[in-house]
Amino acid sequence: MWKRSLQWITLILGATIGAGYISGRELWQFFGHESGLAIVIFAFLFSVCCYVIMLISYKMKSANYVPVLEVIAGKKLTKVFDGFILLYLFTTTMIMIAGSGAAGQVFHLPYSVGIGITGLFLVLLFLKGINGLLTINQLILPILIGGLLYVLATYVSNENLQLFAYWHEQRNWFAAFPFTALNILPLIAILGAIGNKIKGRGEMIISCIGTGVALGIVSYIYNSSLIQIADEIVLYEIPLFAILKDFPFSMILFMSILLWLAIFTTAAAGMLGIATRVQPFLKEEKPMYLIVLIMVLLMLPLTGFGFSNLINFLYPLYGILNLYILARLVTYPLWKRAQE
Repeated sequence: MWKRSLQWITLILGATIGAGYISGRELWQFFGHESGLAIVIFAFLFSVCCYVIMLISYKMKSANYVPVLEVIAGKKLTKVFDGFILLYLFTTTMIMIAGSGAAGQVFHLPYSVGIGITGLFLVLLFLKGINGLLTINQLILPILIGGLLYVLATYVSNENLQLFAYWHEQRNWFAAFPFTALNILPLIAILGAIGNKIKGRGEMIISCIGTGVALGIVSYIYNSSLIQIADEIVLYEIPLFAILKDFPFSMILFMSILLWLAIFTTAAAGMLGIATRVQPFLKEEKPMYLIVLIMVLLMLPLTGFGFSNLINFLYPLYGILNLYILARLVTYPLWKRAQE
């Protein structure tokens, strides 16, 4: 049970902690000043939503997200949200690939080279289907979370930050809802694809609480650090590098690699959702890597819009539109009981 729980934790974190999150751009877009309570609410809501989605997918024994979506959104709205999820997965995966171009520039690689390397590795990863993704997540995510926490803890210590100094001012608490909603659609897409692999409720409870606590702690420390450099963030495509500006070059290099890994795991999770959904439309079942290759080729021309521009425009829009799904997940026991 614990081994499977770890698999699901890394899968969920891999889908959530991507380029937008690790870079700090996504957190700053929604939180910032007076957001400590918002982050606590987000961590709680995220755990609840994870559990409801996993419970439905477990009961449905689903291999893609459509059966789960039918339960959550209702059959009348399923087609609308099905298209919306595919669009979401496509655009956010495209954002991850665009982010790899920005990350590659730290190593003085051309933007197009960074994007091309990520696209190639995505195709290679899916040569083994979903098992390749689960294996790589278990290897990468502990390093990713540990590295980020080390940098943030070092920064907090060096700057003598008071993490709990402003709890009497929490006027941005409502930001928890669109931020949680933003992260729901990838959860439905990813967790809906593993319903036939979940063995019991114990691993679901461990997975959901574990991811909620981990995201809450990291988000709170990260946001507190970003507040200290609020005036400098506008100067950076990736706010994380504003925190790292006084760190040794070796640490900047290490975090740049972690940033690319975060981009890669989230892009891979998005590709899993796309591939498992597209397969039923095909007359003959195609290998997953072939579907991923086609998706990468479709995304490449669209990555030129710029990493921060894509996040600034698309993420708040998705967060607001997903509030309906969030409401359905949070009130699941109520409307489920009413249907029975």
